[in-house]
Amino acid sequence: MSYNKRSFELGSKRSVIREIFEYSKARKAEIGNDKVFDFSLGNPSVKPPEEVKEAIVSILNESDPTVVHGYTSAQGDARVRKAVSDNIAARFGVKMSPDLIYMTCGAAASLSICLKALLDKDDEVIVFAPFFTEYSVFITNADGKVVVSMPESKTFQVDVADFESRISPRTKAVIINSPNNPSGVVYTKDTVEKVCEALRRKSCEYKKDIYLIADEPYRELVYGDVEVPYIMNYYKNSLVCYSYSKSLSLPGERIGYIAVNPEADCAQEIYLAVCGAGRSLGYVCAPSLFQRVAARCVNTKVNIAPYKENRDILYGNLTDFGFECVKPDGAFYLFVKSPDVSATAFYEKAKKYELLVVPCDDFGIEGYVRIAYCVDKSAIVGSLPYFKALAQDYGL
Repeated sequence: MSYNKRSFELGSKRSVIREIFEYSKARKAEIGNDKVFDFSLGNPSVKPPEEVKEAIVSILNESDPTVVHGYTSAQGDARVRKAVSDNIAARFGVKMSPDLIYMTCGAAASLSICLKALLDKDDEVIVFAPFFTEYSVFITNADGKVVVSMPESKTFQVDVADFESRISPRTKAVIINSPNNPSGVVYTKDTVEKVCEALRRKSCEYKKDIYLIADEPYRELVYGDVEVPYIMNYYKNSLVCYSYSKSLSLPGERIGYIAVNPEADCAQEIYLAVCGAGRSLGYVCAPSLFQRVAARCVNTKVNIAPYKENRDILYGNLTDFGFECVKPDGAFYLFVKSPDVSATAFYEKAKKYELLVVPCDDFGIEGYVRIAYCVDKSAIVGSLPYFKALAQDYGL
């Protein structure tokens, strides 16, 4: 065999989300866009803030093209990293340095780099279910092993006792994702404090550093007065992976960053390992134009009112129809308990009504589906009669 088996397996079978998305495109071409209700992909439906367009035009008009489109430093342009670090310091009170910021091609690259930087072969990484499916790919690619911690059954907060029981002498890192994909749950301050306390106890017991990696593409997408605790203020051996994909509605531009906690033990060495991992993976010099756009729009946020309206319509109606849903405080996903024993069977039945939802077995929890409500309001409203019929089909 002349190719890598692991890579072949990843390439020959897309994630369940992408499979449904591809089916949706084919089905829409067959019967019409307005007749298929695709809730598969977390693709922002709200347009980028006007400041983003203004920044792009200004940069292109005012700057030397050879600079705008040329290489930056491998870890990112110094002025961009300064803008990011200043923003972190101002918002969260962390004494962040530009020399601990690494600009990346979005959160996926950030996570891949961090795991490559931290893990030795067969190190364990704990993830909190439900979790984004690609975590398993990123961890395995860094020669690590995935360990899943199951949540509290009603709130979907971290079950701290279960989590602490999963920490072993092989544990090197923990990934925390809040607001969470796929549940939309925001981990409370109490939850974060207890997770960090457990990590400190186990680090002391095993006489080793255990790292906490915060995956934060949805940080800005929270509803009401819900607080998203900033991990660096609770645990010193931490790294933050951030993306502007959702906060500025720029998923296809692939721009984000890694921030290493300045209070971490050997923070500078960790950062150099991040730089080395970025180099070995080929993730150097993130897109230069959008580095500069991010720097100019570092305090700009997308309008989340349409997401909140979609959430309220969908959650209110689905619960009225008899579905059991986890109420999301953030992100743009609704996590729905399958009325069928199998989430895949529920997906197949929903598909007959042209409702495309994502079965979440690959997210670490069986018996749930994810609905991405980052779609036009008309699609939410148009889908309701079909969800009602589906509920009646199940006798809810």
